[in-house]
Formats: sequence, structure tokens, C-alpha cells
Amino acid sequence: MRELVYTGFMSLDGVVDSPGGGPGEEHRSGGWVINDIEFLPEAFALKGEELADTTALMFGRRSYQAFAPVWRDSDDHAAYRDLPKYVVSTALADDALVEGWGPTTILRSTDDVAGLKKGEGGAIFIHGSAELARRLSEAGLIDRYHLLVFPVLLGAGKSLFSDADMAKRALRLRDSAAYPNGVVKLIYDVAG
Repeated sequence: MRELVYTGFMSLDGVVDSPGGGPGEEHRSGGWVINDIEFLPEAFALKGEELADTTALMFGRRSYQAFAPVWRDSDDHAAYRDLPKYVVSTALADDALVEGWGPTTILRSTDDVAGLKKGEGGAIFIHGSAELARRLSEAGLIDRYHLLVFPVLLGAGKSLFSDADMAKRALRLRDSAAYPNGVVKLIYDVAG
């Protein structure tokens, strides 16, 4: 069975954004990851460490449309170029997929994601895609969280975690670290 891992930058109050803000993140504090926190390479080392475990990427439609054209040509994301990608969307058309960014499959439902997890292969990492992550968490499909938590309260933006009334899920701390700029790395396995 494949693991599904959510990885992201998160404010202390649970808001997730891409590093520089962007489409779909037009709240008053968009871009907080890059603009407001002192950059320390060690605080972002998790992103490089994840590459060893990443065998595929998964996105919701909006994150895919934001990341694909940028990451395809980015030297910082060259290691992702040929990895298989999965986009979970009921609306994205096959002809809207970005050319030259490795094999990409559109999954149309949470059931399709569950089926993919049952197959052979390694970890699939979800980048961005807060709405997708909430939906997959509610369905019990997220196996692990890789979070870089930033010392900021935003009060607006996309929340990673659902406020739906659902059964409690325990998390088991796998790894953590705190950095001088206030960023905290938290890696949790979803227990049971």
C-alpha cells in the first residue's frame, strides 16, 4: 500500500499558502512565508529531504494549475520533473494538462485516490492543495503530515484542517525541530 503524505507551510493558526502567495491566496497576508520570516536554509531542509521519499506528486486542480507551469521550468524543482503526477479534479480537462512535466493522470474522485493508494509504489506527496488535503483527511486517506509551522497568526486564508464533526484521529510524532527564526518542523504519522 502506498503512503499519502501532505507537505506544506502552515501558520500557527492552521492557514496554508504557497511560499510567495498567488492565485487563490488573495487574502491580506498572502506571501507571508517569503516576505515575513528570516530565511534560514536549515529551516527549509525538509523540502530537500522529502525528495528521497517522493515517488509521485498529487495536487488539487487549482494548485496544479498554479504550480505546474512554474515548477516544470524551475531548476529548484528539477527533481520533480519526471515524477508521475496525479491531479484530483472533477473539472480539469485532459487537454489542460501542462506539457513537458512528466506523466500526469487526472483522478476524478476520492475513491480513485483510495484505489491509487492500494497499488504498488512508494510515497505520494501532496503539495499545497488544502481543500484536497481536507477532503482526503476526512476520508481517512492521509498517512503522514510534513509541516513547517511559522510563527504567525493570519486569521484568514485556507485552513489545512477540517472543522467538520468527525471522529478523533491520533497523530504520532515522527520528527521535530525548532529553528532560530521561529519555524518549527513537525512530522506526524496518522495513527490507526
